[in-house]
Amino acid sequence: MNMVVRMTGVGGVENLQTDHIPDEEPAAGTVRIRHVAIGVNFIDIYHRTGLYPLPLPVVPGVEGAGVVEAIGDDVTGFSIGDRVAYAGAPVGAYAEARTIPAARLIRLPEEVAFRDAAASMLKGLTAHMLLTRTWPVKAGDTLLVHGAAGGLGSMLVRWAKHLGATVIGTAGSREKAEIALGYGADHIVVGREADLTREVASLTDGLGVDYAIDGIGGDMLTKSLACTRRFGMVASIGQAAGPIAPLAVEEIGPLRSLSLARPSVMAYAAETTIYPQAAAALLEVMQKGIMAEIGGEYPLKDAPHAQADLEAGRTTGSLILVP
Repeated sequence: MNMVVRMTGVGGVENLQTDHIPDEEPAAGTVRIRHVAIGVNFIDIYHRTGLYPLPLPVVPGVEGAGVVEAIGDDVTGFSIGDRVAYAGAPVGAYAEARTIPAARLIRLPEEVAFRDAAASMLKGLTAHMLLTRTWPVKAGDTLLVHGAAGGLGSMLVRWAKHLGATVIGTAGSREKAEIALGYGADHIVVGREADLTREVASLTDGLGVDYAIDGIGGDMLTKSLACTRRFGMVASIGQAAGPIAPLAVEEIGPLRSLSLARPSVMAYAAETTIYPQAAAALLEVMQKGIMAEIGGEYPLKDAPHAQADLEAGRTTGSLILVP
């Protein structure tokens, strides 16, 4: 039997319940993989809370790594026993095993561990989107990265430094600041009550950053805009701290002359030509040590605990579930 974690309702983590079902035989064009590790992401929480609704009941999760154990008709390029990973739709990762379209699978090099792949695939694709497409980061750019000690933050800091950028990060505590500095961040602004605009201005000789990446939401987007130089870019990629207030177009121009992006990694991963290219670029940098730090491992049955810890900000790095 296959253990899965189902989301049976919208709201708190009590809506995540363990179940056991028979293994599904793969249909044409799909394979069944046996997970070694599964990534936990904020989008899983957004699904649970109803921000991004899903039909219920449903097995959540958009990222995992494991071994091919059954292959449907019309599948080419994969064999039983292949090491694979994936990120993006369709949901269904919170399971010991799952079927998935073969087109979603990325072959995993031996040099990349299953746990690292499960922790890094979605965040790595997000970093690739943010650093190459939303704003092509180049040597000499200055970035503001919120949550620099988190799973995505660790990827962004390391990859941006690899590209030659200067990184100003934010962290909620001195302990998290030290972690982010260990990832390579040049400066860290500590604490939610810090005068972020003033501190960033001081670090940039009053100019502001070229590019701010904001996954915090709430009232942080307004602060991120204020930290960004004229003709700079702000990418709003989440709302871990709560909903973002409506924003008047006058907040970004013409005086400020800012660009504001709201990119989605799920949309990025759904682009059939981009997905394998971005995944290949990610695996290349992962083999150079640029990957998400694993901040916690939980048994699959403890998925509610993992989500609760992530939602409450009690974690650093990426969280994974282990079947």
